[in-house]
Amino acid sequence: MIDVQAVRRDFPVLDQMVNGRPLVYLDSAATAQKPRVVIETVERYYAEYNANVHRAIHALGERATIRYEEARRKVARFINAPEPETVIFVKNATEAINLVAYSWARNNLAEGDEIVVSPIEHHSNLVPWQLAAKATGARLRFFEVTEDGRIRTDNLDDVITERTKLVAVTHASNVLGTIVPVKEIAYAARRKGAVVLVDGAQSTPHMPVDVQALGCDFFAFSGHKMLGPTGVGVLWGRRELLENMEPFLGGGDMISSVSLTESRWADLPYKFEAGTPNIAAVIGLGAAVDYLTGLGMENVHAHEQQLVQYAMAELRKVPGLTIYGPEHRGGLVTFNLEDIHPHDLATILNEEGIAIRAGHHCAEPVMRWLGVPATARASFYVYNTEEDVDRLVAGLHTAREFFGHVAGK
Repeated sequence: MIDVQAVRRDFPVLDQMVNGRPLVYLDSAATAQKPRVVIETVERYYAEYNANVHRAIHALGERATIRYEEARRKVARFINAPEPETVIFVKNATEAINLVAYSWARNNLAEGDEIVVSPIEHHSNLVPWQLAAKATGARLRFFEVTEDGRIRTDNLDDVITERTKLVAVTHASNVLGTIVPVKEIAYAARRKGAVVLVDGAQSTPHMPVDVQALGCDFFAFSGHKMLGPTGVGVLWGRRELLENMEPFLGGGDMISSVSLTESRWADLPYKFEAGTPNIAAVIGLGAAVDYLTGLGMENVHAHEQQLVQYAMAELRKVPGLTIYGPEHRGGLVTFNLEDIHPHDLATILNEEGIAIRAGHHCAEPVMRWLGVPATARASFYVYNTEEDVDRLVAGLHTAREFFGHVAGK
């Protein structure tokens, strides 16, 4: 298991007071905090070898290129990609999904084709497919969801049909915490000849990921949710699909030759990495991968599973609190407390030094399915403890007392 106190010492942001109280950060599903090694890695790039990659032959440029490509190899190993050339650096998971929606979907979908998604998706894995369907004449279909927020898999052959050309599904819900059986869904899709894209933004930071074992064709995730810098994300894709796709963006570094009237594209992965990339963030992501690898993703997942079960048990003791989602889940709990609006609840908790998320979490269809305008969400990571959960529970009692007093209860 993880030595959480030792881990916490690696995160300078946690060593501060908020409103006179020690910070409790429970919003890692939105963005994770950064260990000192990641911060120092980014700083070292700018201080010691700031240069563009793949262009210069001077010492700084060569060093930057080496570190940049080292990060690609680290990411490939982290998700068990068969080759680093199939790892594409983008700015976030949203851009990765849009890359597939534009470069693959718009050239492979036609009227009458179907795109299957789930009702529990983040907007980033729903809106691009709405746009692709509108552009191509394809039709959206949706998995069915159980009462506790799990995707039904007993009727996959009814949902994924011969008309299905693409299945796009999250690996873990950012609202309900649902861990989706991607491998089973991908197997059903392959039987019908459909391509499968997985949104791994909420799974890659928290559990071991093996893209080959999952059986998907594309896999997208963001660096900032897995201890890395903002501004970098990853798209992994099967080589045969990537090679047949047109570039998403045109410009420098993504070409092999250019004339006044036409161009030829560079080999993978550079065909999809136009212009100067976020070099510092990519190198920082490599440091984050090293850090998580050192902890062991099995240990990360076990720590979060223990913590989320403790949190659910303690939260259920709070009168008037409703928890949403299945019993078996990733490391987050989404809830509402009586008739207190989540934004008001988050404000009170902030006064107690506790950071949570409140709102629709970029998942409005999920809120409509739950029948609520918004929810509160506490999400956990490697630096959180049972004491953090206890502080959250105490803060919820404070909120009940405050709003009960205001209402004259």
